Amino acid sequence: MEIKLKANNVSSLTKVLSVAMQNQFAVGSFTPRASRMIAPILRAAQEKNSAVIVQTSEREQERYGINLAEFSQEFYRVIQEENITIPAVLHLDHTKDFNVIAEAIEVGFTSVMIDASEQPFEKNMEITNSVVEYAHSKGVTVEAELGKIGTTDFIETDVDEELFTEPEEAKQFVEETGVDALAVSVGTSHGVYSVKEPKIDIERLKEIRALTSVPLVLHGGSGTPLEQIKKAIQIPNGGISKVNIATDLEHMMIKTLNREDYVTEKEWAELPTETLTLVQKAVQNVVEDKIENFLISKNSAAYFV
Repeated sequence: MEIKLKANNVSSLTKVLSVAMQNQFAVGSFTPRASRMIAPILRAAQEKNSAVIVQTSEREQERYGINLAEFSQEFYRVIQEENITIPAVLHLDHTKDFNVIAEAIEVGFTSVMIDASEQPFEKNMEITNSVVEYAHSKGVTVEAELGKIGTTDFIETDVDEELFTEPEEAKQFVEETGVDALAVSVGTSHGVYSVKEPKIDIERLKEIRALTSVPLVLHGGSGTPLEQIKKAIQIPNGGISKVNIATDLEHMMIKTLNREDYVTEKEWAELPTETLTLVQKAVQNVVEDKIENFLISKNSAAYFV
């Protein structure tokens, strides 16, 4: 089975985020939770003329029954058959298993994330360095995480602990691992904020930026107040360049289906076409709104010409 289709606009994480840094916008890294929700994400980006990242993670394979090869194939199929021309990245989010990372690279993912953030600092660097060496040899870019980003839903990560990123450690980590993008812990969490709103530590973010040169990533974008996101993006010399958004999309899917729980790949395949189309349109609307009003990335594709 042919996995990877030719698509000239499929880009590396480094290229997309470097442009975002230079022009003070953030690229949305959207998690569709299902291969059938890749299309509305790409359609929304095309409609808003915005660069975009589509991602899935190691834990989502288990929870939703996602197959990396089929996920990749659907990404490239939509780009080719629907004439998607905006810059797009296929990204493997939070992953701890080297074998999963190697599989993603093999089937066409253009960037991967090694998450060894629960390890001691030196061990995190050691693991990250080995992934960087392997991925770079394959022409694939790497995101890593430093500090611990809390969670409320245990989907992206299984650690419910928050430890803010130390700027000096970020500097050493980037220099010694050669990582292409760094996810930092500055006050957000994965999942739903049921008790208190997140508060991004802008001063800490400025310190990290002053000591590092790689694009910075914010996980836990869903539910974070707009004004905080914009401040984080518009830090001089480039603040946050990639924002992960997953929960907002899944909530819209569940709401549209009048369900109370998540939907697996098998269940999506069994839905009537009209129902699937309805959910896809709802997801597309959410992504379009995020691109225009949250990420400041509308018309960002023009920067890549």
